[in-house]
Amino acid sequence: MGKLLCDSAAVAETFPAPTSTAIVPWMDADAESLDSIPAVELSDHHHRQIAASWDDVVGLEDQQRRRLQRLRSKGVLWRHPHDKDAPPVVFCLSHGGEVSADGNCLFTASLRATTGGAAARGGDARDLRRRVVGRFLEGLGSATGEEKEKVEDAIRHMYSPDLKSGWGVHVVQEVKLLTKKEDRVALDSAIEELAQIGMQREMAAESIYKERCIPVNDGSSWAKYMSISGSSDDEYDIITLQYTEEGLLYVDENREGHAAAFGDDIAIECLATEFNREIFVVQAHGSDAMVDEDSCIFFLPHRPRSQIRGPPLFLFMKGTGWCGAGADHYEPLIAHPASLVSPEKVAAVL
Repeated sequence: MGKLLCDSAAVAETFPAPTSTAIVPWMDADAESLDSIPAVELSDHHHRQIAASWDDVVGLEDQQRRRLQRLRSKGVLWRHPHDKDAPPVVFCLSHGGEVSADGNCLFTASLRATTGGAAARGGDARDLRRRVVGRFLEGLGSATGEEKEKVEDAIRHMYSPDLKSGWGVHVVQEVKLLTKKEDRVALDSAIEELAQIGMQREMAAESIYKERCIPVNDGSSWAKYMSISGSSDDEYDIITLQYTEEGLLYVDENREGHAAAFGDDIAIECLATEFNREIFVVQAHGSDAMVDEDSCIFFLPHRPRSQIRGPPLFLFMKGTGWCGAGADHYEPLIAHPASLVSPEKVAAVL
């Protein structure tokens, strides 16, 4: 699952632009260099195989499938954003297989994308979560006051929204709260006390959780939130309050502690920095979003705050019509480098 800001331009402005001195010190990566990418010729037989590669992916409409097959057969052209003298590379994109919808899909899909769809070596999704949170905290610690304020404004927008506004975009808005697992018994006792004196239980739960739990509204609370993988080893549980414009809709108390923090734009940027590579989220919208076929696929770029040391990674996300900001599922895309063709012949230029 994931949460994306609706305006990709706003995403780019949320974080400081890369400079010669990276905000987050980048570490050596085992990503292949651009010079080592082998180009492959795509025969007619190969074209037929890759065009069929999206036929087995469930949940796609015909218009989405046709556009995705075009990306797979014709490719996308990418040029290193900081090295205009480097030759461009064409990547044909194929689906990298399904991943579990357990809340960790951003991290699982990212690992699969780096290994060509194979099982990850030397780490798992939970380990990658920890590395991403570490990247975030390093960057936040060295950010200027203005940069930090922009990041924390984005966090509040996503997880502690102003419930007096935003209804023109969202039908349902969510407020995320955190509680230590060890505090659940005390919280239940306080909720029960209010229920005993006549307060509706859901209203009592809302009152106690808002009073005693940690809101996800700054860098420190985001790091705690994004560390949660839905494991019994997590220190915190996620509580979600759902609202409509009329008021409280539902309290998700997550009593089993299985809810994981969905990846968001901030996490994707930290992933890009961890891998020293650009990450493009390829988002597919269907007829429920009232878009035509030419517009049903678009790319959301995320650049690392570090030197780009390898080819881009691609992730697939099926969008929903009623809410462009997500809680959608990430899946890996496998990028096959192909022989350079005329830019007019590729499906997209990044």
